[in-house]
Amino acid sequence: MFKHFSIFFLGGIIMTQKIDVFALSDSAGETAVRVANAAFAQFPDIETVYTKYPFVKNDKHLTEILELAKQKKAIVLHTIVSKELCNIINGFCQGNGLTYYDILNPIIGTFSQMVHQEPLRKKGIIHNLDDEYFDMISAMEFTVSNDDGQNPKGLLEADLVLLGISRTSKTPLSLYLANRNIKVANLPIVPTATIPDELWHVDKSKIVGLTNDMNVLLKIRRQRMIAYGLDPDTTYSEEGEIKKELDYSNELYAKLGCPVINTADRSIEETAALIMEKLQINGYKRG
Repeated sequence: MFKHFSIFFLGGIIMTQKIDVFALSDSAGETAVRVANAAFAQFPDIETVYTKYPFVKNDKHLTEILELAKQKKAIVLHTIVSKELCNIINGFCQGNGLTYYDILNPIIGTFSQMVHQEPLRKKGIIHNLDDEYFDMISAMEFTVSNDDGQNPKGLLEADLVLLGISRTSKTPLSLYLANRNIKVANLPIVPTATIPDELWHVDKSKIVGLTNDMNVLLKIRRQRMIAYGLDPDTTYSEEGEIKKELDYSNELYAKLGCPVINTADRSIEETAALIMEKLQINGYKRG
């Protein structure tokens, strides 16, 4: 019978303003860290210190990490699939009163029972160097080369073209989407700059216009000037000038007939999901 353990509070934990979280993995460790971030984001008043331990390969390495976790009274989250290493984690944490959570094995066990098959228990399968991996690398290289309007011809080769005035999250969105195998070109929209001819020849179904709220843009741009050690009261951060940019970009989007997404108060992940949904990219479908 497959057996797994959820969080144990052996000995109890006194919640303080700071806790250590150890994220262990026999692969790159991204899943454990993301789950931890998602969970502890629900407790904004708690200072959480994350330490990632990727590529845990043997019991000696694992035991050293667990001893450190014991010293720090850390919470242990892991995505290790090896039964032997899981047993070491479970036994150590139970024996030393550490809170721990096995992220993958409860799900693997459930699926195993549903399909009546034994899991491979092979680490890092989703990171294999297959065609999809190399497609992602290619998309990243393309996106970096076509950031901020560097290469107008790239607009015609892109899977997706993002348009927007300054501080509408064009570059971080482009890189996030490239990590999902989407070749992105982004173009800054400036009233005083010429729109490249290539844009008018791009398939309109591949274009998304980005915008933002006036108050958000004012705050972000002023903070950017201050970060550079400059006067925050510049043309770049002046309300009238920002309004001109917003009006100009909205007029352009109307001419292109492209969907427009407001990035104000949206995370990169939320905006990216909206973009993929609107353009039905990578399996996203309109509801």
